[in-house]
Amino acid sequence: MRILAIETSCDETAISIVDASGGQARPAFKILANITLSQAKLHAEYGGVFPMLAKREHAKNLVPVLLQALKDAKLYAKDRPSLNCEGRSFAKKAIFEEMLSREPELLAGLIADVLPLKAPKIDAIAVTHGPGLEPALWVGVNFARTLAILWDLPLVPVNHMEGHIFGSLVEGNAKKITLAKLKFPTLALLVSGGHTELLVVKKLGEYKLLGATRDDAIGEAFDKVARMLGLPYPGGPAISKIAEDAGALEATPLPRPMIKSADHDFSFAGLKTAVLYTIKKLGHEPTEDDKRRIAKGFQEAVVDVVAAKVAGAARKHKVKTIIAGGGVAANSQIRAALAHFADDQKIALRVPPLHLTTDNALMIAITAYFLATKKKFANPKTLKADGNLHLGKR
Repeated sequence: MRILAIETSCDETAISIVDASGGQARPAFKILANITLSQAKLHAEYGGVFPMLAKREHAKNLVPVLLQALKDAKLYAKDRPSLNCEGRSFAKKAIFEEMLSREPELLAGLIADVLPLKAPKIDAIAVTHGPGLEPALWVGVNFARTLAILWDLPLVPVNHMEGHIFGSLVEGNAKKITLAKLKFPTLALLVSGGHTELLVVKKLGEYKLLGATRDDAIGEAFDKVARMLGLPYPGGPAISKIAEDAGALEATPLPRPMIKSADHDFSFAGLKTAVLYTIKKLGHEPTEDDKRRIAKGFQEAVVDVVAAKVAGAARKHKVKTIIAGGGVAANSQIRAALAHFADDQKIALRVPPLHLTTDNALMIAITAYFLATKKKFANPKTLKADGNLHLGKR
């Protein structure tokens, strides 16, 4: 099954094309194209993602990224000019104009550069329909709906967080991958700019939410603290870098919110506020060493909380595997803490390769194959984006 997947949940415009086979028992994927275009530099001046800017950039980038993906996959071919005006593509133009009425630049690109193409040999279109920034999601969803109608293909809606779960199972290289076997129950730690969640995975596709952040997500906290310290966006890598540079410098003592709470929830707003007060108490602009101490203390506090929550949930639910996904899963200290606990408890640990921790369309394509084998398709005329989409219930 050949799947074209689209991801626009935040500030990466991504498209992947895979050849999938093996079914749920032995899934295997040949990667025909995998493109991720980051907007990080554009959002740096805001210290975080500006939703309407993300929306605009997705609308500008989706057609060029699609064309390049089709070329990479050797699926790019133009149709005869007469078909563009007289064939089925032209007959559906009114539908496209309605779907993309709020993205005129995307509509213009589709009419100019996508309608003239021969329908590629694709079996399904997949798209992230939530959670995420809703303005950004809608651009990708509407584009996917348009392609599904244009090429008469089934449409697979994918939960972004489930994508991160599947992304953590990837084994292989840049051309061919398989998915690692899991021992259940599995504990999933999903940590990103917008989410901090712990779920029990009873089997792939069956999730129970154990806990989530009550305020700031972990990645959001990293970004805000980085901004306080005058560090660039994204904040996670910037804080990790100067925390490492701190070396033998003593870390600034900071609280560990909810580390001893009986539940599996998180809270990082208080930790962020503690950093703010620490900076104010300095009475001067933070020196480079001040920044290193604070960054070191902040990262240690975050890692301690995450490790404690994972350990508590793993023991309580007697899990056999731990997986971690999302952008913050790239943090080396979090990875080390998880590896230490998993090794001590003789629990398997699965973390994604670094290039799959950030948002990407490959994880969406992989997840879509799993869903397509269960015939979980959506009506392209009615599919909606949902910025608050959840994965699993408490």
